[in-house]
Amino acid sequence: MSVTISAALVKELRDATNVGMMECKKALQDAEGDKDKAFQLLRERGLAIATKKAERTAADGLIDATVNGGGKVGAMIEVNCETDFVARNETFQAFVSQLLGKALASDEDLTVSCKDEVAAKVAEIGENLVLKRHIRFEQTGAGVVASYVHLGGKVGVLLQVGCEQDASVQNEGFKNMVKDITHHIAFANPQALDRSGIDAATIENERQLFAKQAEGKPANVVEKIVEGKVNKFYAQVCLLEQVFVKDSDVTIGELLARTGKELGDTFRIERYVRYEIGA
Repeated sequence: MSVTISAALVKELRDATNVGMMECKKALQDAEGDKDKAFQLLRERGLAIATKKAERTAADGLIDATVNGGGKVGAMIEVNCETDFVARNETFQAFVSQLLGKALASDEDLTVSCKDEVAAKVAEIGENLVLKRHIRFEQTGAGVVASYVHLGGKVGVLLQVGCEQDASVQNEGFKNMVKDITHHIAFANPQALDRSGIDAATIENERQLFAKQAEGKPANVVEKIVEGKVNKFYAQVCLLEQVFVKDSDVTIGELLARTGKELGDTFRIERYVRYEIGA
């Protein structure tokens, strides 16, 4: 039975994979209109990248982030609204900034403690608002918390970097490295800090997919191909293994080591979070 594939469905798959419209349409036809199956077919055909782009929602809104003067505490928040018109409204932006200040000051759940404030702002602005998520980092030893907001509040990053010497955080080389890493995270969208952060089931699924792509070859060759592709997968999704966007000769892990050697210290990423509106 032939399934009619709408232009809207083709566009959804195109937006999620960056694969051409014709290839997306054919995959959807072969998958009888099932978008997830079509995505898997594109993976098997070597057309789609390792992970889908985050599914988008209709939500608009604003992401904001800040750190205190000493760089020891930082916070980030996402507040959703219905339209870009409200997202650019000064009253809405001031409200988000007010909530961000509370997120910086305390680990309390703002979705609970600020429920009445959000409701009052909904009545004032006349559009539904949702305090979607917020997070707070605190560096207790040597090191720093840094933030970066990109695309006018559509993407935000909160990063925590540790070191051994308090003096390092005042060094321009260290400051530039931390800044560059926040920008890299915003652009490259890593899924985890390192391999331990990737679910075992995800890796097994990748192994099966890569093995299917290598069908017909000798077993020992298939094994080498699979291991090679799994390593490439890790390099795509793990921050420490990603190629640094400003210098393709080094990974983020190597950037940390190189800068540490130059400054006579040891640098490590303690944790990071990346928010994107609608993700």
